[in-house]
Amino acid sequence: MTETVASTRNQSDFLHADVETLPREKLEQLQLQRLRESVRNAWEHVPWHKPRLAATGLKSADDIKSLDDLQKLPFTVKTDLRDNYPFGLFARPRTELARIHASSGTTGKATVVGYTAQDLSNWADLVARSLFGAGARPGDIVHNAYGYGLFTGGLGAHDGATRLGATVVPVSGGGTERQVTLMADFRPRVLCSTPSYALAIAEVAEQQGVDLRQCGLAVGVFGAEPWSEAMRDEIEARMGLKARDIYGLSEIMGPGVACECEHRNGLHGWEDHFLFETIDPDTGKRVPEGEPGELVITTLTKQALPMIRYRTRDITRLARETCSCGRTHVRILRVTGRNDDMLIIRGVNVYPSQLEAVLVGRPGIAPHYQLVLMREGVLDTVRMEIEALPSVPTEQYPLLAADAAHHIKAIVGISAHVDVLAPGAIPRSQGKAVRVRDLRNQPKP
Repeated sequence: MTETVASTRNQSDFLHADVETLPREKLEQLQLQRLRESVRNAWEHVPWHKPRLAATGLKSADDIKSLDDLQKLPFTVKTDLRDNYPFGLFARPRTELARIHASSGTTGKATVVGYTAQDLSNWADLVARSLFGAGARPGDIVHNAYGYGLFTGGLGAHDGATRLGATVVPVSGGGTERQVTLMADFRPRVLCSTPSYALAIAEVAEQQGVDLRQCGLAVGVFGAEPWSEAMRDEIEARMGLKARDIYGLSEIMGPGVACECEHRNGLHGWEDHFLFETIDPDTGKRVPEGEPGELVITTLTKQALPMIRYRTRDITRLARETCSCGRTHVRILRVTGRNDDMLIIRGVNVYPSQLEAVLVGRPGIAPHYQLVLMREGVLDTVRMEIEALPSVPTEQYPLLAADAAHHIKAIVGISAHVDVLAPGAIPRSQGKAVRVRDLRNQPKP
C-alpha cells in the first residue's frame, strides 16, 4: 500500500521524498539502528542515565534487539531536567554546544536544552520538511510571529524557513498594529504563530480596516498550544488561509517534531528522528494503537541532549497507516490537551480545549476566553469568562451567557457560570494564551 500511494505522487510533492515515503519495514530498520546509537550516547556520556539504563538488565545498547525493547527503558520527565539544572543531562561538553534554549521557568527552574551544530542542522531540516508538508514553498515570504529568544518557536521556525529557501520576515511577537501593516505591505504567503496570536492579529486588522483575506496569505502554520477545530475554522474565515497544526517541544527539539499535511488527518511525526509511543498516564503501559494516551517520545539523532522515553503529558492517538499524501510516517492525531492541564470539575474530566470547541464560533461570541477555577467548600467550580462581539448590545449579554452555559452542560457535561464581558476585556497574548486562572488555593479576602 505504501509504495502504491507514494507512486501516484511526484517527487516534487515532498521535500525529502526518499525519507518521507520510506516503506515501514525500512523505516523501522533505520529506527532500530538509530535507537541503539542514541541509547549508547546517553549511556556513555550522561552519568545520570547510566545507572538507570543498567538497572533494566541490559548490558549495553547492543542488547536492544527490536523496537519492542524500547518498553524496557525508563521514562524521562520534565522534573529530571530541572533536577539536573542547568547542564546535567547534556551528552556533550558545554564548549561543544552551538546554542542553548530554555523554558520560561514559570513553574520552577527553567528547562534548559542544548544543541550541537549538527543538532541545529537536523532541526532546520525537519522544520523545513514540516513547512513544506504544510504548504509552504521555496521563495515564499514567511511572516514569523513566533517569539524569538530562549523560546524555541521563533528561531526554530526561522531556521527552518531559511533552510526551505523562503524569505523570512522575523517579526517575533508583539507590536500587533505594526504586524498588520507589514502583512498588508509585504503580502506574505505564510504566517507562523500561535493560533491565539493569529486571532489577535486578525482582530487588530479588522479594527484598522485591513482585510487580511486580501493580503496574499495562503498557509498558516500554528502551534505551541492546543487548539480546536472551531479555532481553526475561525482563523481560516478571518485570515483567508489554510491553517495547519505543527507540533514540538523544547525538550525534544522544538517545533517540527510533527506537522499536518494538506489532508489535515493528523500530524506526521518524523520517525527517522523520533520514536513515538502512547501510554496510559496512570500505569505507564502502552495503550493499543488508535486509543487515546499520553505521548512519549524518544530522540534518535540528538547529540547534545538525547531523550529516552520522554513523557510529554500531551494526550493524543497514533495512526500508522499510510496517509493519502503518500507519507508513511506515523500520524499524531490532534492533541486534545495536556494530562497536567486536565481539570476535574465535580468528578468530570475536562480539558480547556473541550470548552473552546463549544464556545468558539457560537453566534455573538468572540474567540477569546478564560477559565477561572474556584473552590466552594470541598468542591471545585469553574467560571467561564467570554467576550461578546462588538455588534452585540449589552442587554443581550445575559442571553449569550445562558446559551453558552447550556451548551457547555449539554456537550461537556459540567455546570459552569458564564460571564459575558465587553470586547477587549480578556488580555491578549503575544505567545501562548493564558486560558486558565486557578484561584482555588488563594485565601479569601
